[in-house]
Amino acid sequence: MNLNEQSFEVYLAVLVFDQDKKKEVIKMKKLHMAQWTGILFILGAVLVQIPFTLLGITFEYPQILRESPGRILTRFHEGGTGLILEWFAFAWVGLPILLGVVMLQRVLSRGQGQGTTALVKIATVLGVVALIVQIIGLLRWVFVVPVLASIYTSPNTSPATKEAVEVVFWAVHQFGGVLLGEHLGQLLIICWMALISLTMFKSGLFKPWLGIFGLVASGVYFTAQAELLETVIPNFPVIAISGVAGSLLWLAWMVLMGIFLVRAENKEVKEVPSKLEYALGK
Repeated sequence: MNLNEQSFEVYLAVLVFDQDKKKEVIKMKKLHMAQWTGILFILGAVLVQIPFTLLGITFEYPQILRESPGRILTRFHEGGTGLILEWFAFAWVGLPILLGVVMLQRVLSRGQGQGTTALVKIATVLGVVALIVQIIGLLRWVFVVPVLASIYTSPNTSPATKEAVEVVFWAVHQFGGVLLGEHLGQLLIICWMALISLTMFKSGLFKPWLGIFGLVASGVYFTAQAELLETVIPNFPVIAISGVAGSLLWLAWMVLMGIFLVRAENKEVKEVPSKLEYALGK
């Protein structure tokens, strides 16, 4: 073998190694993204529970939402600045989930068929819109309700003005809360969860049972929509605990999904050195 043939073989070996190394780097980047996506879902699900629990203690949330406008406004005013900050936190602590929804599209779309990729893209749009709508709905408690509560509880406010404030509050409550946050927000997040659960059956990152869990959770959460219709249709059949149960199942599903993503990353990264060693012929 002459010098030129040896040089060509060395060049070819380096070229093949570079291609293998490039594939490993791409794979590691994808898996690192999967890990961060999982962390965002876990973090978001945990953070949401903090203001939710505080609101339950200080404001009797969510039961108080179906009380009379006068009682809600009075209790809100009694909560003061601390209650406003709790609602502000409740609106924004879900931001990691929003980022996770966007990143999950890139994690699930790579290496999948066109059908799965399209499904993930549709789910991502629904998920992003759902979370933005819910943030807008929650922020009414920060920038609208405090003003109405202050007017309503003022000793100088006349009975006629109080009645007007109650009407305004109820309109805002139905639009920002029932329509935007609870109906559109929850319905779209249910659709996102169901579509992502369907993709889990074809993804190597998850076990099939998590997809089944997500579909069941979606169904339970969907039944909570009956409570919203009951606000405008008297005696509409309602399952009392469906809202809280559906919300908790959704959060549990996200935590489990996050754990799968993080564990998949750790498992795959450990395999990378052995593959590089194999490329080197060791």
